Amino acid sequence: MTDDMYISQVLDMRETLYRISYGLLANEQDRHDAVQECLLKAWEKRKTLREASFVKTWVTRILINECYAIGRKRRRMLYTDRMIKQEDYFDIPADADADVHDALLNLPEKLRVPIMLYYMEGYKIKEIAGMLRIPQGTVSTRLRIGREKLRMMLADDEEVLCRA
Repeated sequence: MTDDMYISQVLDMRETLYRISYGLLANEQDRHDAVQECLLKAWEKRKTLREASFVKTWVTRILINECYAIGRKRRRMLYTDRMIKQEDYFDIPADADADVHDALLNLPEKLRVPIMLYYMEGYKIKEIAGMLRIPQGTVSTRLRIGREKLRMMLADDEEVLCRA
């Protein structure tokens, strides 16, 4: 793969990378840092990629690792003034349904990430399994459980709205 082809593929992934980082990191600046660091590492290591057809999954895996590293650093930080709630940190995108957005962010990370990769980014179960380094059956199970939890959360929201 030539450098120009690589650059073209990675540039086409920018929005996808940002959306994936959104599901893993609460702070917008951390999300930008993760994407930038991912792109830098991917560029530096691009010659180690054996199969050009795996660029998307390879770069996504680098991003996920970067998000985890930033998340670990964040957890070690002490917030002396006040603890920051997750809802205070995530900005709702203008085109997002607020209820679905909140329900998705309230899922545990191990359920949220496969759902975002599968439904929002269009990756196949096999690709997600490779990115997350878990068996395909585990990805399928997490997708099923995540859908069920989302369905319950959204149904609860509708019941509350109907009672009001």
